[in-house]
Amino acid sequence: MSNWDRFVFTFFNADIAMKYGWEILQGAGITILAGLAVVITGISAGFGLAALRAIGGKPVNFFIIVFVDIFRSLPPLAIILVLFFGFPNIGIVLPSLIVLWMSLSAVLAAFAEEIFWAGITSVPKGQWLAARSTGLTFAQTLRYVILPQAVRLGIPPLTNRAISITKNLALGSAIGVNEILGRANSALSMSANATPLTMGALLYVLVFIPLVIASRTLERNYRWGEH
Repeated sequence: MSNWDRFVFTFFNADIAMKYGWEILQGAGITILAGLAVVITGISAGFGLAALRAIGGKPVNFFIIVFVDIFRSLPPLAIILVLFFGFPNIGIVLPSLIVLWMSLSAVLAAFAEEIFWAGITSVPKGQWLAARSTGLTFAQTLRYVILPQAVRLGIPPLTNRAISITKNLALGSAIGVNEILGRANSALSMSANATPLTMGALLYVLVFIPLVIASRTLERNYRWGEH
């Protein structure tokens, strides 16, 4: 067997691909659903924290800043392992998929809060004053004038950050989540062949390439200064 034949047999084995293809494809479904849950929860929570920070007092803002700094600093894998292996010691046992969702949602929420907060603080102070002079309350000014602009300004960096964090769904394989990488690793162990990993890599490309293209489009349409 030549080196090329050995390479094809190891990474592109058709028999192995046929045997484990459906199983790994099911993992892609879990990755997509979990990714959607992380993005929706994380961005919503980050938006809520940024809005609360805009109207909250110093004690509230202190706790928000502490939360954001901690979850922006910790590696996602460390958070996942603490929740999955640490919480049972205090009587809290969570399914691995829930742990993965909670961990990545918290990380995305921390980054999203900073992005939205940057958008809020970037709106010129004159717009606050002009809105208040028309009779709008502080809350109405924030809701109808400031937050829409903050969201628009935050779209490009937020989409990039969301893609970056959702790719960490692959870390779920460390706690037994049967997403793409988890299924591929399982198939690798049973087949003693690297073809399942090749299939997993291709599925990640198929899942995330459309998101990367969409992110580039949003960045072009909503980049800073064009609002």
